[in-house]
Amino acid sequence: MEPARVPKSFGCFPHKSLKLSSLHRHRSKSSSTLSSSRSPVSPLTPKITSREDEFKEVFRRFDGDNDGKISAVELIAYFGSMGEYLSHEEAQGVIDELDMDGDNLIDLDDFLRLMKRGREGDDEDLKAAFEMFELEKGSGRITPKSLQRVLSRLGDSKSYDECVAMIQQPYARKSTTNCSDNSNSVLGYNCNGPEQSCQAYLIFRSQPPFNTVSSISDLLAANRSQLSQLNSVPENATFDTDKPVLVPVSCSCSGEYYQANSSYVVERGNTYFWIANNTFQGLSTCQSLQAQNSNINTTYRYSGTRIIVPIRCACPTKNQVDVGVKYLLSYLVTSGQSVSIISAIFGVDTGRTLQANGLSEQDFTIYPFTTLLIPLQNPPSSSQTIVPPPPPPPPPPPPLAPSSNNSSSKTWIYVLAGVLGGVAIALAIGAIVFCIFFRKKKKGTDPIIVSESSEAREKPLEKKLEGEFENFFQNISSIAQSLKVYTFEELQSATENFSSSCWIKGSVYRGTINGDFAAIKKIDGDVSKEINLLDKINHFNLIRLSGVCFHDGHWYLVYEYAMNGPLSDWIYYNNGNQKYLSWTQRIQIVLDVAMGLNYLHSYTSPPYVHKDVKSSNVLLDSDFRAKISNFGLARSVDGQEGQFVLTRHIVGTKGYMAPEYLENGFVSPKVDVYAFGVLMLEILTGKEIAELYEGVNVHLSEILIAVLHEEDEQKSLSDFMDPSLQGNYPAELSIFVAKLIDSCIKKDPSARPYMDEIVNTLSRIMTTSKTWELSNSIPGHQHLS
Repeated sequence: MEPARVPKSFGCFPHKSLKLSSLHRHRSKSSSTLSSSRSPVSPLTPKITSREDEFKEVFRRFDGDNDGKISAVELIAYFGSMGEYLSHEEAQGVIDELDMDGDNLIDLDDFLRLMKRGREGDDEDLKAAFEMFELEKGSGRITPKSLQRVLSRLGDSKSYDECVAMIQQPYARKSTTNCSDNSNSVLGYNCNGPEQSCQAYLIFRSQPPFNTVSSISDLLAANRSQLSQLNSVPENATFDTDKPVLVPVSCSCSGEYYQANSSYVVERGNTYFWIANNTFQGLSTCQSLQAQNSNINTTYRYSGTRIIVPIRCACPTKNQVDVGVKYLLSYLVTSGQSVSIISAIFGVDTGRTLQANGLSEQDFTIYPFTTLLIPLQNPPSSSQTIVPPPPPPPPPPPPLAPSSNNSSSKTWIYVLAGVLGGVAIALAIGAIVFCIFFRKKKKGTDPIIVSESSEAREKPLEKKLEGEFENFFQNISSIAQSLKVYTFEELQSATENFSSSCWIKGSVYRGTINGDFAAIKKIDGDVSKEINLLDKINHFNLIRLSGVCFHDGHWYLVYEYAMNGPLSDWIYYNNGNQKYLSWTQRIQIVLDVAMGLNYLHSYTSPPYVHKDVKSSNVLLDSDFRAKISNFGLARSVDGQEGQFVLTRHIVGTKGYMAPEYLENGFVSPKVDVYAFGVLMLEILTGKEIAELYEGVNVHLSEILIAVLHEEDEQKSLSDFMDPSLQGNYPAELSIFVAKLIDSCIKKDPSARPYMDEIVNTLSRIMTTSKTWELSNSIPGHQHLS
């Protein structure tokens, strides 16, 4: 274990120079490096006035009879308990120096007054105090053993492992998400190595707009050429999103702490919390930003202000150097990672990583948005940052019967016969007869309709009957090959003959099929488009269609069952059902919805727009994970990116429809983005969209702008938040969610973000929210049935 070191100039000083102030300093700084003489005290050094409670505790240890006064006799006795001789004259000299009221005693006010003086002369006092901790006099080192011995004399017993942790670099734990926590560990890594500067490395995860060699180098003040070589990419390379990027930095002591200096131009609305945990991903902390930029007085920086950003880095200790460690890498911890997993990535012994961070096998918990120091014998390589490809999607269900590419358009009937048998054939033929009859009644063009019903469906333009008839044949053939076709008797059995005890809402029933719950929905009208879409998509956040049935002119679709029902049952504050969601659950839900929509917009061919995103069409499973449902209005958009598809059939839900769609029939993915913004607004406020519009005659975005443009954004937004949260949410994050909502509901669709951008932003907010929840010990979700 590497003992803490001081410069060789720290010689031996007679103990009579050890004053009360020195004793305080050697006690309170025993876990950090006593090296302030290396360079002037930086703005990162915590002010001594913040340690008043510690001073009082030190005072209490001297006050042997607890009368609130320290006499010369008590000074002599205390120093004697530490094995240090103090003459009566020396003790009286200390009294004379500190006594301000002439009673020949040191009271607490006298003591605190001394502590709150400037830092002039600290070095000499620190040198004298340091001697008390040296096991080998003149060695310039404090070992865990000597630290344990002196602390024991001071009445503060520590185990050997605890003393080891005090001398090693401290792991910051959850303090990084609490900007009012000014413990030393969040201000930086202590300068406790033999070198004042060194080559160090960082891990940064590529996120737009910081996803190129040049943008990451500029953000972290790194050399572009070195960064590109280290990651085995050209200097003009763009990294995949979430790709771990190795960043070489020059790490140096600044006052008490190591850091790599960068700078950042503040954007409108940025806070230190957001800059540290979002922009810099935890490679800096809000506390160190506050300390480094103490000349800027407000929590919110003005747009365009350039601030100094101290990046967390460190140099190896002497003991690490002795065992071959040449570099320390600041690794950004993400959710679900452990010390052993991270160590294995770089081929480092887990014990050494624990030791480098002051952790132990009994105390090894790490948290997202914190840095873990990885001791390396060689520079890291790009092969250690390769992200394994995601697992392939599960294969589609095996076909229920073989098909032939050479069969004619009517051989489906023979395939279907071999699969379903006589009863199902009769049902399929009945479906054909119904379809022909239904189509004959639907000649002509439908009028423009605006519906508030969740069952609203877009009616197609007139097509040739012959084409529809042939398409219907093909649809039935495809259904038979990939979906379970149920008989009506099977669904009757599953729902106890569609009894009221199985009724969920509207035309939806809960059924039990092969021991598993399913949602069975009765639908009138053409469902071929919805079935075709659901049959070919496969995403966790999109409801899964498992089977179909046709009976007596009605379709029955069988879906996976979402145990906690629609989101609309959970988010409206005045619905009186006593259900509520925590902040983190709400963020997870909106992230789930965003990921489902992003899949539809970017990963289906052709791309699809849902067109009916709203709270009642978002279902929650047993873990409160969101599934988008009701694809009756979904349609493909084959135009080039940024182009609109036109429709004359305006159908949807009032309040959720984008202005360009409602007014002109323009359809694009930005229609879903707008509705998603409305959904987020409802989740944030606990109010239905109609209630938000109540009493105002402005566009929805103007309602939110009025809140965000108040002088005190946090206060004005707190009045806007869902009261059921009872203030249990991160205020700074709520502002960024509100700003994201504001961008989604812009009247101009080109000003709205794309869904992949929203997913990236919400992913970072989600990770930060989990860390906030852990650090604030907010209890998990409890709902009342």
